[in-house]
Amino acid sequence: MAILLKYIITNSNISNKQEDKVLIKTSKQRAYLKSLAMNITPIFQIGKSSLTPELTQAIDEALAARELIKISVLQNCLDDPRAIAEYLSERTHSDVVQVIGKKIVLYREGKDKKKKIVLPE
Repeated sequence: MAILLKYIITNSNISNKQEDKVLIKTSKQRAYLKSLAMNITPIFQIGKSSLTPELTQAIDEALAARELIKISVLQNCLDDPRAIAEYLSERTHSDVVQVIGKKIVLYREGKDKKKKIVLPE
């Protein structure tokens, strides 16, 4: 996995558009996002080829459009779902809401005009 992640990091063309900052500050906000994530279906599947630059780019675009996404890691993927979630979080400047089994939930706050989810204070 380390070799694969090194390859992806060196060959990925995602620019650092946003500065690194924590979006989810309290457990109340995380619980709210978890409750929203219960009703959504996974829109990406990570399989045997694990993470590719194209998949990472697609996830970045989906976060820009939806703010909250769920990703499914298939059984034939040998990588650890938590490691995949941390890597995606770092590359897409998002927060990991939760990793349960082989499901990953990511959140990134939308821009002012496209903001759909309002977090409780």
